[in-house]
Amino acid sequence: MQPVADADIVRRWCRAGLDGLAAAREEIDALNVYPVPDGDTGTNLFLTMEAACAAVDAECGPDTGLREVAEAMARGALMGARGNSGIILAQMLRGVADVLSRPGTSLADGAALADALERASDSAYAAVQEPVEGTILSVARAAAAGARASQNDARSDERENHDAGAREEARTRRHEDRLGPSGPLAGLSRVALAAARSARAALAETPNQLEVLRHAGVVDAGGRGLTVLLDAFDTVLTGRRPLPAPRRVGEHHVPGPAVSRPTDADRTTDARSPAYEVMYLLDAPDAEIPSLRSELAKLGDSLVVIGGDGEWNVHVHADDAGAAIEAGLAVGRPHRISVNHLAEAAGSDAGGSDLSGRAVVAFAAGPGLAELFASAGAVVAPTPTGHRPSTSEILAAVGDVRAAEVVILPNERDAIPVAEAAAAELRGDGRRVAILPTAAQVQGLAAVAVHEPGRPFDADVVAMTTAAAHARHGAVTIAAREAVTMAGICRPGDVLGVVEGDFAVIGSDLLEVAIEVVSRMLAAGGELVTVVTGADAEEALADGVQAWVRKTYLEADTVIYDGGQPRYPLLLGVE
Repeated sequence: MQPVADADIVRRWCRAGLDGLAAAREEIDALNVYPVPDGDTGTNLFLTMEAACAAVDAECGPDTGLREVAEAMARGALMGARGNSGIILAQMLRGVADVLSRPGTSLADGAALADALERASDSAYAAVQEPVEGTILSVARAAAAGARASQNDARSDERENHDAGAREEARTRRHEDRLGPSGPLAGLSRVALAAARSARAALAETPNQLEVLRHAGVVDAGGRGLTVLLDAFDTVLTGRRPLPAPRRVGEHHVPGPAVSRPTDADRTTDARSPAYEVMYLLDAPDAEIPSLRSELAKLGDSLVVIGGDGEWNVHVHADDAGAAIEAGLAVGRPHRISVNHLAEAAGSDAGGSDLSGRAVVAFAAGPGLAELFASAGAVVAPTPTGHRPSTSEILAAVGDVRAAEVVILPNERDAIPVAEAAAAELRGDGRRVAILPTAAQVQGLAAVAVHEPGRPFDADVVAMTTAAAHARHGAVTIAAREAVTMAGICRPGDVLGVVEGDFAVIGSDLLEVAIEVVSRMLAAGGELVTVVTGADAEEALADGVQAWVRKTYLEADTVIYDGGQPRYPLLLGVE
């Protein structure tokens, strides 16, 4: 088994990459003009990486080695890949896993990373029926070349660059390297940084390689997503954050994405483009795939087929969606079939004629909370505290509810990017979607309490948002390990009080800490205290909080709910 340290690097990169794509998702969607201007490249990359992270979390424990983590990552991406860009990313992750799964592989000196990026680039080019330069493929190849050059010459970053046109790059490198890599991962850090730099440089060149990008004034969306992932790897290793990207290509010697949005003309699907995007997973013998590629190539373009060992993910744009699916049936078993009309995806709002009414979707951290949200008319997506919810969970929760208007209550900070990705998917189905920035379960309860489906959509959203914003939130939990918090150093077994998302109180008694949290929240005033008990909370704990409120704040009422959430004996709110 490989050293756990290497496996941990890959795990942390998966999560950092997903967070980076969550933050850049809308920007990347706005850059999307090729191959179809459907504005979903950022969302598809996010969903693909989310599937990779979910597989790692589900299949790998803290002692799992590098090979198993890498293979879980690649397998999850294969099964969850979305869109043309997501399919290519999944194939790149397969290439990375092929290298990291080799016996005796170590990441420390950077050689394995250079090998992995080369394999990822080669695999991606091989998977695309007609590779096009100026896309994520070009960026991937440049990243691999930069990594290999750095690995071959470990001192490349120390050379003085005398070229006058590169003085700004030299200044930027000094800025990035002031916490220069050292220690056992120095080689890996150099290679990762070189790959990220080379990718950014290649990204800036994409408008010069692809006419549609130059015309729209943007860099390639898929390539931009890849730079986010490579920057995340460097951040995991060194703690560095990438420098702010320039607002226009060529504005600064260190390249970054253009941010001008495509015009309506850019978003119009070319009349010669195929009508449908067809995707499906396919169980088929490896020997059948060449004939499948050949048949699908006759039907359309943007053909990508990835996978191996009998499991494949197929993507093609075609006028005859039925024929594309039948081609899969001829060689194996297609499943999870998806057919999207590209003209509608490129900007038409005409879809979803069978939609009506309004649905509120709420993330619930426990069974009792789920019942509370459901009793208020919400569609519930169960998401236990400590388990980061996925986009698929919220889409599954919506299920067959054909609501034309959807209000999403994430109810925790980590769920907000996930809700945004789900909203993008729902909007593609012709729905109107609003995401309320509810950062806690009690804020969601406050919002759903004032929900009125008979109101106009905007008025309902405003009322719910206002109610959530007026709900201050806190919690009580027990420390599982030693850590530094805003309230000081906590040790295992200490009782922690949370106020507005920050650990603000450290104590030894649950009731005392709970009272201190409520006291701090009531200091700014309040009429209603909400107490939500956890799965293992004793009844006397909530009763004690209620008794203190009645004695100390005569004007405030207290309501107690059985939430059933894990890890937090109490969730607290003040309105």
